[in-house]
Amino acid sequence: MITCVVEYVIDPAKIEAFERFGRRWIELVNAHGGNHHGYFLPSEGASDKAMALFSFPGLAEYEQYRTLFGKHPDFIEADRIREESGCVLRYDRSFMRPMLP
Repeated sequence: MITCVVEYVIDPAKIEAFERFGRRWIELVNAHGGNHHGYFLPSEGASDKAMALFSFPGLAEYEQYRTLFGKHPDFIEADRIREESGCVLRYDRSFMRPMLP
């Protein structure tokens, strides 16, 4: 299993747009073979940091999912939320291997 960790710097004034963006991606990951653990929004502390965690059975399955970016209409529509709203200022993606019991 591989878990993708996406750390975002967001515009706190556009949190509602970021929530729409996150909800849409949760649906897409789950519909295309992944298991979305959720988006995490600011509560206390820094108001401009958010995070997403989702897993795939392996890197090959994640790479298959990534082939849909910029091609599949649902993926284009989801990215449009981010682009048009300006809710995401920058993001960093890394991959982790979960330690499970």
